[in-house]
Amino acid sequence: MATSTPDKRQVDPDYAEAEGSDSEESEEDSEPKLKYERIGNDLKNKLLSKDCVSCLAVHPKFLAVGTHWGMIHIFDHAGNAVRDKEIAAHTTTVNQLSIDDNGDHVASCSDDGRVMISGLYSADNNQSINFDRPVKAVAIDPKFGKYGSGKNFVTGDDKLILNEKGGLFNRHKTVLLHQGEGLIREIKWKGDFIAWTNDHGVKIFDMSSRSRITFISKDHNYRPDQYQCSMCWKDSHTLLLAWADKVKVCVVKDREDRDARDLPQRYVEITAMFTLDSFACGISPLNNSLVILTFEKDGQGEGNRQVSKRPHLLIVEPHMDYFEEISNDALSVRGFQEYKPRDYHLVTYFSETITDENLFYIVSPKDIIISKERDTDDHIAWLLEREDFEEAMDIVEKNQHLLRKHSQKDVAKQYLEFLLENDNFVEAARQCSRILGKNKELWEEEIWKFHSHKQLKVLAPYIPQNEPRLSPAIYELVLYDFLNTDCEKFLSVVKEWPSDLYNVQTVITATLDRLDRERNNTTLLRALGELYTLEKQYEKSLAIYLKYYSIAKPKDRLGNTDVFKLIHKYSLFSSISDKIVQLMEFDGDQAAQLLIDNMDKLPIEQVVKQLENNEKFLFTYLDKVCQKDQQLCQAYHGQLVKLYAEFAPKKLLPFLKSSIHYPLQRAMDECQIRRLVPEQVYLLGRMGDLKKALTLITTELKDVNQAIEFCKDKNDEELWADLIKFSIDKPTFIKGLLHNIGTHVDPIRLIPQIKVGMKIPGLRDSLVKILQDYNLQMSLREGCRKILVADSFNLLDRLVKTQRRGISMDSSQVCPICQQHIIVTDLRYASNVVLFYCRHAFHEDCLPTHSMERCTICSTQRRGPGSKGMVK
Repeated sequence: MATSTPDKRQVDPDYAEAEGSDSEESEEDSEPKLKYERIGNDLKNKLLSKDCVSCLAVHPKFLAVGTHWGMIHIFDHAGNAVRDKEIAAHTTTVNQLSIDDNGDHVASCSDDGRVMISGLYSADNNQSINFDRPVKAVAIDPKFGKYGSGKNFVTGDDKLILNEKGGLFNRHKTVLLHQGEGLIREIKWKGDFIAWTNDHGVKIFDMSSRSRITFISKDHNYRPDQYQCSMCWKDSHTLLLAWADKVKVCVVKDREDRDARDLPQRYVEITAMFTLDSFACGISPLNNSLVILTFEKDGQGEGNRQVSKRPHLLIVEPHMDYFEEISNDALSVRGFQEYKPRDYHLVTYFSETITDENLFYIVSPKDIIISKERDTDDHIAWLLEREDFEEAMDIVEKNQHLLRKHSQKDVAKQYLEFLLENDNFVEAARQCSRILGKNKELWEEEIWKFHSHKQLKVLAPYIPQNEPRLSPAIYELVLYDFLNTDCEKFLSVVKEWPSDLYNVQTVITATLDRLDRERNNTTLLRALGELYTLEKQYEKSLAIYLKYYSIAKPKDRLGNTDVFKLIHKYSLFSSISDKIVQLMEFDGDQAAQLLIDNMDKLPIEQVVKQLENNEKFLFTYLDKVCQKDQQLCQAYHGQLVKLYAEFAPKKLLPFLKSSIHYPLQRAMDECQIRRLVPEQVYLLGRMGDLKKALTLITTELKDVNQAIEFCKDKNDEELWADLIKFSIDKPTFIKGLLHNIGTHVDPIRLIPQIKVGMKIPGLRDSLVKILQDYNLQMSLREGCRKILVADSFNLLDRLVKTQRRGISMDSSQVCPICQQHIIVTDLRYASNVVLFYCRHAFHEDCLPTHSMERCTICSTQRRGPGSKGMVK
């Protein structure tokens, strides 16, 4: 049974990838697995024109073709005859050919009873043996050409005979390996194993143990002469069988344990087997899959007769009792209508190490077709046919070393042409960097194509500026295109591209011509300013920018920093010394910042003089100076008071608190005019009019908390009295006072003055807080007292212990007065010693008075503790 069966594909080998007209649409979605090519040249012109192929053997070096006339022809893989390599080996049909691994010898057999061993390069090992009966199969030892190999080969008729040379005189001898089960029609020798087929099944002989290890029955009732078994060794231990409609995969394995039955050391396990819907004419491996040449069981009508259908080449994945069909190609073989299953053969050359060297030869009497796996070139061609250029490009980039027919350049050009033809300009532009790489000629060619489609705007972001660097005319072409079609893009490109890519003066001339027609085009003015800057004509550039700012709309000027960058970068401060007001009109913040950053070139006095008639600009400038360092503009703090009061009242109070370089009365007048009460309170406090300040707080601001903080800050008893007096008839003020003055004013001053019956919100809470504050104060005082007493006792105790401690004195110490040693060994000169706690020691007799309690040295130096007190 089969699963996942794809639609059949009809293939004509003359057109390796062509599909028949009856292909289904679904085939277009799946890529073919194989490609086909009919062998021509001498094989077609000289052999097939007068003879028919009966068998084929393939070696990496050549092809050996057996014919019905008994000839053996040697061709290269392209079908060209190899000179002097035509062997007249037999008089009738060649049944089978076999080549040793080195390709030095070809074994052949025929119905004429002869078996020939023909050396292609030497006749030393040539053999011709006549068996007097038709020989259907032959297999040469793969190591036949090696020294000491025994020159073995196996023949099959109704017996399987091993032919070898050995002994003292190197004589030919035969060994009968098998007989009695009908004709042996095919033999395959690989490594140590010889496999052969007879009328009953397949058997395998192990040359290493000289024993037969298995028998595999044919499992069908078809005639073996009409539906011959096809065998192929996948590797040295795996045999593939296809017989009629049965397929088997057999693996030779080593037996792990020997038992008493004396079984062979090796056995065969069938790992996969299944039944086809058609007859198998040949089998070969393809990685983990199988390639099977099949013949349809049912014929087709052609006129008044039944003829055969096309043979098929299947790729299947084998399983036990079923298979999964991967591909199915119908082949256009010459004369297929007249052929039977026995007329087809599938011969394989495959490498066990290189997977892309698998070649499948489909052999028929009048045709030989090569099938091989599709390579990377074929896959790319298929993708290009489907217009899947993106994937094709990916594969080309990753596999350039594998390509023979395609190149990255060719695929890329096809891809870009496809995108341009379909007006997909965005994707075409995006792909240019990847496709064109560093090829200057290709880039310039594509830019002209985009220009012809009027799509340079799309390509511009991808045009290379280096590696490769294009011709200046190309860059100018792009700029002229933008100049005439998109001024914003023109400005963007002028800013982005380095000036050495094109002739700047030429572009300036073209821009001026355009401005003559559109004098108020602000975008072109900015672009012209950039171009003058690139040409280092900074004065002209500045003039252009100033013109731009004079005609541009405010929303367009906002955030535009071109002129300020130009001034700063090229130090054009001398050029703007008389244009400060104009710059401030463009963007006050940026202009002020520029002026502040360059005070050494544009002093504050010069700027203030120009701005003095425009208070708004003057405020913007002085405010930024003040934020940087107030000391820089202290001469203008008086002006700043008025400017802050006018343009930023919220900044005025912090400024008043941080500066002392302004006239108080003038500041007071400005605040009174604008009724800025907090500022008036602060100024009155600085002027010493505390009562008036408190009155403003209580009457104008009506903020009891601020009034209390003001009184706390000034710590004036009269202020507290005025505040209590003002608050005595105002319950909310009384509440605030009761909550906050407990630690600064005795509450007794306030509580008796409260009128009886006055409703004070939160009175109880306020009284409780007063009591809590009082208790807290008492507790703090008691705690401080206890700490003070404890510290006093501790210090006194430390003093007593220190004074009781002994003081050491060494024998080298001298009296500071007499300069004699304090301690003497001669008692006649001994004297009492006075030792102070400061460690100065004297002879008692040397001191002025014996009752002296202070060290004379420390008293002179006014030292502290230790100088007083002594030890005798």
